[in-house]
Amino acid sequence: MNRQGQRPQRYYASERYLLPADADESARLDAQHRSIVRAFENRLSLIPMTNFKTGDRVLESAAGTGIWAIDFFERNANNGIILDIECTDLSDRQFQKLKGHPNIHYSLHSVTDFPLEWTDRFAYIHQRFLVVALNESLWQQAVNELFRTLSPGGWLELVESDLKNYRFDIGPYSKKAHSLMFAIYAEKGVVLDLPAYLPLLLQKAGFVDIQCEARPLPIGSLPDTGYRSEEWGAACRGLMRPVLEYGLIETEEEYESVVQESVREWDSSSEAILVCFTVIARKPY
Repeated sequence: MNRQGQRPQRYYASERYLLPADADESARLDAQHRSIVRAFENRLSLIPMTNFKTGDRVLESAAGTGIWAIDFFERNANNGIILDIECTDLSDRQFQKLKGHPNIHYSLHSVTDFPLEWTDRFAYIHQRFLVVALNESLWQQAVNELFRTLSPGGWLELVESDLKNYRFDIGPYSKKAHSLMFAIYAEKGVVLDLPAYLPLLLQKAGFVDIQCEARPLPIGSLPDTGYRSEEWGAACRGLMRPVLEYGLIETEEEYESVVQESVREWDSSSEAILVCFTVIARKPY
């Protein structure tokens, strides 16, 4: 709240992407990063590529705060490998950690329209959580761009949400939050079953060696087993703008009450769960 007792205005970088791009969202994304890495046994990447060499180019698409790129760079640097990493997003407002970093660069690009000069450029591309940004048509454009910009033999890794198997509607308020969220997804044409959809799309684009792994992330009060309830509440809170714009709820205060009570339900239950997965694929030589 600000000094007048009003909730600060959230900043949204795009009409297409449903979540904001501001300081609160940056904090949520950094917490989410830690949760996802824990879920995948503290691995930043599942690709089988172990022979990176100094100077290899890596792209983090839809980079958010760039926290994954920083961690990935540092892990490789600790082994004497200095990578050249490019971070892209629709806004640079969350790139504060990247400014001044000598080996991590940032630029404003959409995954559906990368620069022409990036053709065959990157040895590895990593992208997370664009499920709420892309419909089927945009996913097709994105996958084609990702294929084009990978170098022959390069690896792609997409970390995404399996919305079809989310289970966080465990009480009256969280059921309300669930119904509001999925009403927005229906309006936007969000693909709910990405674990089934993406491998087929990647294969059609020409990728090979396609593999998929999923992890459950419980929602609750324990910090080391998945998502904290408040962390998931922050994600729900970020959907305030589309919830109001679509007339699904009347006031910010009403929606905030739904979120706060949902957090209490998740804190007192062991039934709420999210599912995330990673799909990896290689561009043929």
